[in-house]
Amino acid sequence: MLVDLTIKEFLAKTAGEEPVPGGGSIAALNGAIATALTEMVASLTVGKKKYEEVEGQMRSVAIEARAIRDRFVAYIDKDSEAYDKVFSAFKLPKETEEEKAERSRVIQEATKEAAQVPMMVAEEMGSIMETIIYVAHKGNQNAVTDACVAMMAARSCVLGALLNVRINLSSIKDEAFVERMKKKADHLESEAIRIETKLLDWIKTKL
Repeated sequence: MLVDLTIKEFLAKTAGEEPVPGGGSIAALNGAIATALTEMVASLTVGKKKYEEVEGQMRSVAIEARAIRDRFVAYIDKDSEAYDKVFSAFKLPKETEEEKAERSRVIQEATKEAAQVPMMVAEEMGSIMETIIYVAHKGNQNAVTDACVAMMAARSCVLGALLNVRINLSSIKDEAFVERMKKKADHLESEAIRIETKLLDWIKTKL
């Protein structure tokens, strides 16, 4: 599994001649990094007298971030597995009309999954970006820039995942599915950019 590699091994594998891990797995990794940093800032806030009023909330954030981080780690392999399914589908036999029809069906199903996995990544990351703002505003101010780096990683996660969604949608024949996914992707992208900009504009007034 990719997640069992060391950082050096993972980077070497990414830099290699195989198509996986690719952008989708890297987007998920960015999500894991974003949640890890969010958890760190929340944890650095807990137990500090100056932040007693938000200690309960920060404990909750740290617990939630840990659970989400674990899911993003799993997404690193899920994205590569989804790509492998598409690759395998294209290798199916296509000698007879029946084989061609079955091959086409499997390709379409696999490609839909390859679009759905990064969409899940983008949706989950998008759902906690406002939490990162909360941690930046209310958490330990000695670690405020760590929260901002978490936000930048979060935005990269969302936008990177959505690129993978869109490239797969270009090969899907189900028009209703494609339209639904495109609308969702457009919304998630605009929100991710908006939320990141809101935090980065704020931090510029503090540093």
